[in-house]
Amino acid sequence: MAYLTLKGLNKIYPNGFHAVHNFDLEIEKGEFIVFVGSSGCGKSTTLRMIAGLENISSGEFYIDGKLVNEKSPRDRGIAMVFQSYALYPQMSVYDNLAFGLQLQGIDEDIIEGKVMKVAKILGLTDYLDRMPRALSGGQRQRVAVGRAIIRKVDVFLMDEPLSNLDAKQRVTMRAEIAQIHRETGATTIYVTHDQIEAMTLADRIVIMKEGYIQQVGTPYELYFKPANLFVAGFIGEPPMNFIKATVKGGCIDINGTKLDISANLGQYKNAYEGKEIYFGFRPEHIKLGAKEGNYVLPATVELTEMLGDNTNVYINIGDVNAILKVNPHEAPKVDTDICFSIPQEYTYLFDAETEKVIG
Repeated sequence: MAYLTLKGLNKIYPNGFHAVHNFDLEIEKGEFIVFVGSSGCGKSTTLRMIAGLENISSGEFYIDGKLVNEKSPRDRGIAMVFQSYALYPQMSVYDNLAFGLQLQGIDEDIIEGKVMKVAKILGLTDYLDRMPRALSGGQRQRVAVGRAIIRKVDVFLMDEPLSNLDAKQRVTMRAEIAQIHRETGATTIYVTHDQIEAMTLADRIVIMKEGYIQQVGTPYELYFKPANLFVAGFIGEPPMNFIKATVKGGCIDINGTKLDISANLGQYKNAYEGKEIYFGFRPEHIKLGAKEGNYVLPATVELTEMLGDNTNVYINIGDVNAILKVNPHEAPKVDTDICFSIPQEYTYLFDAETEKVIG
């Protein structure tokens, strides 16, 4: 296990493109960190700087307190799992797992013991004599993970390792990766664009946008205490609803329905008088019908999607669109008028100009 320190990392390419801006992060020993964000946000570039596959334009990267900016990838004590598996097609599963150890000159008896142990952990014992082309996508990814964990390294890096798998395989591999992390205790950095992977695997999540860190926190913190509009909209499925409105007398008007948000604004009530804000609420935090003490809004049902354990209800509040997540047994019919309630503690306010959370 190792602890990592990233101080003001920047990546600027020769054409002037600034891919990563002032990336600061402390990673504890044995922590599982996930970098998440949409394509082009800089998460994979940051991972490649950590691995030594990309030069650091400026800033400092430490492993266990030692500066490693100029160290080669093989000297950093890091193992990496790629999206493309990167297996040797001419080698069997056994040889793919053993190859790195063989290069180190380790005795064949020791190598065999390590290979059998890793194969048992990953459920590959029956496939050791097969070639990669004879394996499913999930099995190939397990071999790629096995090739990383068989080495005694301090840090595991995983770059979108599940993106080539189908939905069922991703669920299975998520559980396996979580179990491997518990067994090895290795410091792990995992890159994904999938928020479900981030929420289910991470001790802490780093959300990135356009090369900048937006927020670092536990899955709980990012879901319940988003720092800005982007984080609030990125975490959660379906995403948080946002309604733009102007504050007047501590209230906002949403298509003729006034909501007193002065309690949410608190000490910022006067500062936001006459200014635009975003009123946010998550689809799953509503109740159908009017509930005393809650914010209540009328709406018209436009569309419903039955998803098994819940139903997504697409609504119009005048010219405002939103999504509600309800019990499928209580789902209203299309083209009917309804009202729904939002508890005050589950509403969020964001500055329309800075997009930062208010309060």
